[in-house]
Amino acid sequence: MKKNNTDKKIALFAGALDLPFFTRDALRKNGWDVYVIGLRGFYDPRLKPDLIIRLGGGGTAARECKKRGIKKLTFVGAIGHPNLSDIWPDFWSISALLSIMKNQKGYDSMAVALTKALGKKGFEVVAAQDLAPELTFEKSGVQTKTKPSARDKKDIERAVAVSHTIGTEDIGASVVVDKQVIAVEAAEGTHRMLERVIAFRGSRKKQTISGVFAKMTKPGQDLRIDIPAIGIDTVKSVAAAKLRGIVVNTKTCFVVNKPEVIKLANKLGIFIVSVD
Repeated sequence: MKKNNTDKKIALFAGALDLPFFTRDALRKNGWDVYVIGLRGFYDPRLKPDLIIRLGGGGTAARECKKRGIKKLTFVGAIGHPNLSDIWPDFWSISALLSIMKNQKGYDSMAVALTKALGKKGFEVVAAQDLAPELTFEKSGVQTKTKPSARDKKDIERAVAVSHTIGTEDIGASVVVDKQVIAVEAAEGTHRMLERVIAFRGSRKKQTISGVFAKMTKPGQDLRIDIPAIGIDTVKSVAAAKLRGIVVNTKTCFVVNKPEVIKLANKLGIFIVSVD
């Protein structure tokens, strides 16, 4: 009798936007048997998940995964502000939440607690970018036709340094630098931060194109849950903010629809640099 191979089975918990689509397809292309679980109120209906749960419905997901011999889990996609009825925990989720609620220093400490809590229940949380590295920039360097100038390189260095500083304090993952720090991401998220930059720079009398946007992983960040991501909208926002380019980490930043992101950046004259 042929033994059932559970090593290539994985449950993908899908939040909002397009990243779950690309992650699902990349994993399947790499030989994974993907069971898609949509988070109610966030997942795109076009994804057609195998199971839909509310955020507090961990018990339902756990039972289905165990029934199918799935021990590996991965989480991708944005999660905004849920309805209170969706986060009310079922019995299975309560013990996990008790562990998570002890960690209130910031998002990252709670993410670590989540992975540990799931581990105690027999599941392994894995990083999608490790299983499908093509979802990221796999090699460091300039990824576009447009190259950073000597001035840009100084802005890049400053942006990376500032990103590490705010990341150490678990404040945010993104920063905009144009000689000086223009904006730092806080609880509002990257999109809202860039909107602020667009409004601020749009009011200038002299419309010059300069500065960089950096979206970096935080020092000590658990890269199995919610690593940074950029996409087509990021490139559009950077161009609208009159910035010269984008800086991300090599191997640890999702690039949603990478061919189209590079194509659009080339069209708009935006450089993209990945750094180790």
